[in-house]
Amino acid sequence: MHKPKMQLVASFDIARLQYLDARGQATQPLPGFATPDTLQALYRQMALARLVDDRAVKLQRTGQLGTYPSTLGQEAIGVGVGGALRTEDVYCPYYRETGALLERGVEIEEILAIWGGDERGQGFRHAPRDLPLCVPIATQLLHAAGIAFALKYRHQRLDEPARVAVSCAGEGATSKGDFYEALNLLGVWQLPAVFVINNNQWAISVPRHRQTATPTIAQKAVAAGVSALQVDGNDVIAVRSAVADAVARARGGEGPTLIEATSYRLCDHTTADDARRYRPEQELHEAEQSEPLVRLGTYLRGTGDWSDELEGELQRELAEVCERALRNYAERPRESATAMFDHLYAELPEALIEQYEELRNEEVAP
Repeated sequence: MHKPKMQLVASFDIARLQYLDARGQATQPLPGFATPDTLQALYRQMALARLVDDRAVKLQRTGQLGTYPSTLGQEAIGVGVGGALRTEDVYCPYYRETGALLERGVEIEEILAIWGGDERGQGFRHAPRDLPLCVPIATQLLHAAGIAFALKYRHQRLDEPARVAVSCAGEGATSKGDFYEALNLLGVWQLPAVFVINNNQWAISVPRHRQTATPTIAQKAVAAGVSALQVDGNDVIAVRSAVADAVARARGGEGPTLIEATSYRLCDHTTADDARRYRPEQELHEAEQSEPLVRLGTYLRGTGDWSDELEGELQRELAEVCERALRNYAERPRESATAMFDHLYAELPEALIEQYEELRNEEVAP
């Protein structure tokens, strides 16, 4: 059988960035920002995110909070992303974002209020340009693409400062059409945007290998003409460095980037899930050995910049911070039950008007 000659017209490579390996050892010289003070601050923020998650899960289990998505084992991604942005940038988060929200200046009690069903919890005082948490899968990526278009337009036409739109999603979101549509817009219009995909290996109960056949998530960006990179998502230094570089390129007009951050979800998908039903116990045990806090803590101890004494002081400080936040959350004045209707429509449909009136009447009844 005749086999025709063919010419190679395109090829690609996906690079991976890592500074700290699974044992907490440096694999190469660290970037300039990684001073002892900065690394201690990153460790603190990851520890705070973990403690907030712990308290939130306990609140949910005792009926004081709604369904909650923990970031256990994935703190390096949120803290690394949030710390790489400027205040004026626009962050379009998804639901697993405790570390990033803390880095963006969102108060702990505001985070709790969101998951407690309080509509006022969505109004971030310290990051007013950021979008609220997005629970539908991958739709926030389209929001980010639209915002990035507006930022580029305003910079070019109105001479406003260059700003960047950044959004995160889980690897399961890359199986959605919204992801590919958003990515296509980023590439064809060369928008100032950065997408960070948290590849935590599980899309609820579906393992990564059943989600997609691609060897990497990062390579999905290639077809859209978007720069792509994979980073070790358990290495907060690598995440911070990669996102900061991508944001700087986007701000300088060099186009968008998709970053795949490989991690592992040590927790249930949410408090409505039981991962023991589908996740191998041995796999979980192995992942626990290289999680972000252990990794950075090991490195800092090796350089003499951390100790048991400092760890004890930190845990006491963070416990006090969380307790104050829990009191503030518990003491928040209750909002009207009708608040859930206030921003749904410009004009409520008749069926919702009936529900609205029922709730309002129940509240004013003696």
